[in-house]
Amino acid sequence: MAVALSILALVVALAALVVALRNGTKRAGAGADDLPADAAGLRREVAALRAEAVGALRHLAVVRYDAFDEMGGRLSWSLALVDDGGDGVVLTSIRGRNEARTYAKSVAGWSSEQELSPEETEAVAHARMARS
Repeated sequence: MAVALSILALVVALAALVVALRNGTKRAGAGADDLPADAAGLRREVAALRAEAVGALRHLAVVRYDAFDEMGGRLSWSLALVDDGGDGVVLTSIRGRNEARTYAKSVAGWSSEQELSPEETEAVAHARMARS
């Protein structure tokens, strides 16, 4: 009697295994069919994000320096903020003993219509190198 029950339990277990394997195969197949559509959607989304990022001011560089001989601590600075095409702005703050002045110059194509100081030119060059 015990042998018969053992054989019956084994047959039921094998049947349950076959049913589980068949259901699992159907689910995996359905998911695999959806994958190409999902991958194409993800590719489109990545392409859209890359196109949007081209215009972002994501390349930056800061150059710190002493604008005047009597001042120490490199408190003056020039900051270049540009996008992939080299369009953006250079901000400069010149710190003196009694005052600080701030300037903004536009940048287009990695150069400016306004004359850039050596420090501003260096900041733009460093931002351009950071792009690569």
